[in-house]
Amino acid sequence: MADQRFEVRLTEGAEGDLKAIHTWLAEHRSEEDADTLLESFLEKVATLERFPSRGGIPKELGALGIREFRQILMSPYRLIYRVIGDTVFILVIADGRRDMQALLEHRLLNR
Repeated sequence: MADQRFEVRLTEGAEGDLKAIHTWLAEHRSEEDADTLLESFLEKVATLERFPSRGGIPKELGALGIREFRQILMSPYRLIYRVIGDTVFILVIADGRRDMQALLEHRLLNR
């Protein structure tokens, strides 16, 4: 199984999250910091090509009995994803200090 490669895709929502984080950081810190963080995100996402099951279940979803989503942490950010077949879909990239319950319900559960 470790030799299997998964395709990793960022959803439109996750791409929007990355752009918003990059823009905010570039405006409030520096373009260099924003670019460095973006590169770190992409490196973390790339690890899912080989090890998509490595992430834990987000506690907000696990408490609801929903176990098909996973997350990897890049403090303070959380990358929420789902594996379907041989594809990993990155769904949310957000600052974990946000109201994650509301964000996940809105973005993943359409509530």
